[in-house]
Amino acid sequence: MINRLAWSDPGWWGVVGVLVLLAGCAGESGVGDGERVLEVWAHAGREAERRTLEAQIRRFEAELPAVRVELTWIPEGSYNGQVQAAALGGRLPDVLEFDGPYLYSYAWQGHLQPLDDLLPEALRDDLLASILAQGTYRDRLYGIGTFDSGLGLWADRGRLEDVGARIPDGPDEAWSTAEFTTLLEKLAAIDDDGQVLDLKLNYTGEWFSYAFSPLLQSAGGDLVDRGPQGLASSTLDGPESVSAMRTLQSWIQQGLVDPNLDDAAFTQGRVPLAWGGHWNHPAYRDALGERLLLLPLPRHSDELVTGQGSWQWGITRRAPDPQLAMDFLAFLLRPDEVLAMSEANGGVPATHRAARRSEDFGPDGALHLFVRQLAEGYAMPRPRTPAYPVISDAFGRAFQDIRHGADPAEALTRAARRIDRELRDNRHYPPIAAPTAGCSSEAFLVLSHDIVTEPAEGAITVPVRKRLSLPASEPAW
Repeated sequence: MINRLAWSDPGWWGVVGVLVLLAGCAGESGVGDGERVLEVWAHAGREAERRTLEAQIRRFEAELPAVRVELTWIPEGSYNGQVQAAALGGRLPDVLEFDGPYLYSYAWQGHLQPLDDLLPEALRDDLLASILAQGTYRDRLYGIGTFDSGLGLWADRGRLEDVGARIPDGPDEAWSTAEFTTLLEKLAAIDDDGQVLDLKLNYTGEWFSYAFSPLLQSAGGDLVDRGPQGLASSTLDGPESVSAMRTLQSWIQQGLVDPNLDDAAFTQGRVPLAWGGHWNHPAYRDALGERLLLLPLPRHSDELVTGQGSWQWGITRRAPDPQLAMDFLAFLLRPDEVLAMSEANGGVPATHRAARRSEDFGPDGALHLFVRQLAEGYAMPRPRTPAYPVISDAFGRAFQDIRHGADPAEALTRAARRIDRELRDNRHYPPIAAPTAGCSSEAFLVLSHDIVTEPAEGAITVPVRKRLSLPASEPAW
């Protein structure tokens, strides 16, 4: 049974205090006349993705006639808000889809079951390294995706050849940022307006952290120190990160970057280079044909780093039959099913077996670089902490300031201080006791506040929960 519309957005974000009574037992998946019901929530993404998942569910049910999957679509824009509201009310489904960085909040809050003892070893071995890295929090696996994302440079081969550019043949041969800057200047010298690079400055929200934190990391910096008590200060605003952002800023200030207001800088041939992802491939292929090249990002030091992460699946602690839930996820990770979803959304297949069979992502495919980067350790997951939405928003704001001429050191320091406040206010999110599956008789006060205090297009908003007047026997938050 497929519910095409979820309830309306509960609109609880602006509430200063909410009295939550968690009493009695959460409902269990319905069982009647021998039928087993599996509740699944997914984000209402592209129509092709929706059609594919619905077809996959029908195939899964055909193999297990005693199982009925109840699928609920939730609008992507309000997805996290609705999930958080349902979690507070004890009404999560058995299987939950979520965007990669949100996993860490859900796992920390105790809403997800670890998958380590449920995931078959052969399937674990088949998953790309990036899928396992993204789904891991505090050394336990909580999420697995059927696809991942790819990030790189798209290039017009003919225009690179016009200036005698060296063409990198794989991640190990990525241009340094110094070599890349020289290449941009050579291309600009024979370009009508001198704008030769698209950084997708027309994008909003998560793009900036996803796309440009790899440049910090390749320099030896990062968005935050990833140690247990790590902070952003001296890392996000450290000399390595500042150097990387000064270089990026110099490309903009020299007039080498097309603002791409119409999102057509590359397809119309205004620029020969575009910083982008796997989702750009269909339009770029249609525009350039055999001239289209996929290349690794430039590196700011010795090692290339690239981005990764996308939607993934988890099993909630509410699920009365975790093995059935895992059977469903294992079905979605069969090669044919992985390839079906990859064809629908263009994502990088999540398993080695599926990738090898893919025309685009296989060893001879035009997009094989994405698989290499994800499988061979070049990709770095975004910081695995419940503070990530604050981290991402803070860096995104710093990026915009730097883009418009602010001193990179000052902008990154402001962002680092904001992130540090978030981490210290929440005591670095210490582990908390997982809720007992199904039942609770506890009443407590939950304070929530928006992490984004100013409206920003594409900003991510997540409530931060703090418990007051805990009994001595309760774990601290």
